[in-house]
Amino acid sequence: MPLAYMSGFGNSFETETLPGALPVGRNSPQKVGYGLYAEQLSGTPFTAPRAANQRSWLYRIRPGVRHMSRFRKVDPGLVRTAPDREEAELALGQLRWAPVPVPEDPLTFRTGLRTVTTAGDAATQIGMAAHLLFVTRSMENEYFSNADGELLVVAQNGSLRFRTEFGVIEIAPGEICVIPRGVIFKVEIPAGPARAYVCENYGGGFTLPERGPIGANCLANPRDFLTPVAAYEDKEESGELYMKWGGELWCCEVRQSPLDVVAWHGNYAPYKYDLRRYSPVGPILFDHADPSIFTVLTAPSETPGTANVDFVIFPERWMVAENTFRPPWYHRNIMSEFMGLIYGVYDAKPGGFKPGGMSLHNMMLPHGPDTEAFEKASNEELKPVKQEGTMAFMFETRYPQRVTRWAARLPQLEETYADCWAGLKKHFAPGRREPR
Repeated sequence: MPLAYMSGFGNSFETETLPGALPVGRNSPQKVGYGLYAEQLSGTPFTAPRAANQRSWLYRIRPGVRHMSRFRKVDPGLVRTAPDREEAELALGQLRWAPVPVPEDPLTFRTGLRTVTTAGDAATQIGMAAHLLFVTRSMENEYFSNADGELLVVAQNGSLRFRTEFGVIEIAPGEICVIPRGVIFKVEIPAGPARAYVCENYGGGFTLPERGPIGANCLANPRDFLTPVAAYEDKEESGELYMKWGGELWCCEVRQSPLDVVAWHGNYAPYKYDLRRYSPVGPILFDHADPSIFTVLTAPSETPGTANVDFVIFPERWMVAENTFRPPWYHRNIMSEFMGLIYGVYDAKPGGFKPGGMSLHNMMLPHGPDTEAFEKASNEELKPVKQEGTMAFMFETRYPQRVTRWAARLPQLEETYADCWAGLKKHFAPGRREPR
């Protein structure tokens, strides 16, 4: 059946697959229609302020206690959680990896996750992890849930279909989906192998950034976020439910599908977003604005203005500033930046940064355009130019991102990455004053 969605960010939705499955005027009646069970899933403490309180009521064939019991610890594979106790051998410095090929092995969402960096401490709900995801086989009677954080999945190559307790979401390159903490799901590949980037946010849930003086419009508009309508599985087959909890992986046997929610209402649910619908703003006369103007989603920390995680993109846009160095300027930053390229060319690294690749510029380490980009931007004629066919992104966090042993040993790690700045020459001439 064609997929269907409801529009709006953070809305309180209601959806049912059978008429009358949702109770009217109450959450937990003595008996629910169709013999369903009522169950609440809370994403925030009960006493969180109304504007921040997140919860949904699920009306399901069996309650969650029938799906989660008698867990056993299993091998987490190549997934790591902060604080990561393995020691990577890498010296401090700017890092970049070429695209890692999709393996030929049969990999599901669970077995295809590979952690690249960890930051903060999942147990205290601060920080994040950045993962690569490779999927070559759909999950059948296998399900997954993450109690350590919510998952932001950035499709890079191939499509991914998420069958969740709340309904079905499908994303392709240029789209993202967010699976909240604790939601059960399985992942299928509708058209062959897929590769994606994943941000595991240990802190409070992603929300839209404040626009400030920008006002009511542009950036990521709430109407473009899509939440699935209810869809359920009534399947009496044995399977396995895996849960990431406390930095470890656990598994329990299930005798039926846990994706058995016939109806639900609330504001705690998975959603998707097409990054090409982001409406960028920028300088229209001179200078280069901060990259914060490209923030799609933010997970705030307890310090105002300092995010636990920011999700930032660099989409198609016009460059029109006069007498201005247009690429990102050289800078050092309190935030640690994990960057990926979904498709196209990134203007600050036109030659070395490939789609599917990634880079890491940790807090207070200088970075910026390579030699080629600097020379071109410093000397080209400044006329309106449109950056077309490009989509890069960053996972930014206030915490240092530590590289896992797996990522440190990848053959795609570019040992000579720092050489991209080696050609930057000394132009200082005290006796020659350049025009302002």
